[in-house]
Amino acid sequence: MPALPTTVSRPFLLESNLPGLTLRHRGKVRDVFDLPGDRLPAGSQAGNCLLMVATDRLSAFDVVLPDPIPGKGEMLCQISNFWFGETGHIIPNHLTGVDVASVLPAGVDASLYAKRAVVTRRLKPVPIECIARGYVIGSGWKDYQRTGRISGIALPDGLRQAEQLPEPIFTPSTKAAVGDHDENIDFDTVVRMVGAELAEQVRDATLRLYTFARDYAARRGILLADTKFEFGTDADGRLYVMDEMLTPDSSRYWPADEYQIGTSPPSYDKQIVRDYLETLDWDKRPPGPKLPPEVIERTRARYAEALWKLAGISID
Repeated sequence: MPALPTTVSRPFLLESNLPGLTLRHRGKVRDVFDLPGDRLPAGSQAGNCLLMVATDRLSAFDVVLPDPIPGKGEMLCQISNFWFGETGHIIPNHLTGVDVASVLPAGVDASLYAKRAVVTRRLKPVPIECIARGYVIGSGWKDYQRTGRISGIALPDGLRQAEQLPEPIFTPSTKAAVGDHDENIDFDTVVRMVGAELAEQVRDATLRLYTFARDYAARRGILLADTKFEFGTDADGRLYVMDEMLTPDSSRYWPADEYQIGTSPPSYDKQIVRDYLETLDWDKRPPGPKLPPEVIERTRARYAEALWKLAGISID
């Protein structure tokens, strides 16, 4: 395998502003714009769509930090698109295939958006975070220590931190607004929120997607500890996976050769930033502190390594 990509100076996108397009939502990382049918190329059968842009914003402890990670949005978008392509046999996804450059307003630098934006179906979101866990770590580890359960699921006694579970489990949570915290819920709560049929569909899809990705990543020397999916339905009630998919922001990836039960293994994500922030006298409320250049670069390199090892994609 070729060497990992080296450091390069690259432009960044902290916030997208596209004149003539209506901003529908600005999240921690993604900006979403409405794309009415008349904005799409002639002959497109996609109907009304959305333009989803992955910016280089970074959040930690539910606070968006002032410094971007250059290229992060491009890397997140590319790894999501890779996984969408690999999992089409399991469940359809929100991508339309419409070229991003064809829908951008005149005068916008298309090269800045080419690898960080996608045109997607307009779907009705399922109002829960769909989480699959294969290892006991993070908030799941805290719940297990306190109750012996995660999201109401009873687990064997004596599990240690980061230990693999006997089988993957579905541990949903609420969808919190920016600045708020998600709350773990049990399956019965999901049934009450969305109905039994849809609840079973998202649980099945979540576990099938996780199992496929876990096995794929393992062949590349990476452990997929847990991950979060978002789903939506179309006008006919068909289920799609949407938003981001199996990125380092939505998943906990561990290098297999550094994995050790009883400790929290290093991960391919923004843990470097979290560790730095923990050294500061900061109350974890906005505004977030600025990041030193070396923390930004080490974080960028970690995302790039994940993209390369999982998808074989090297950043420019």
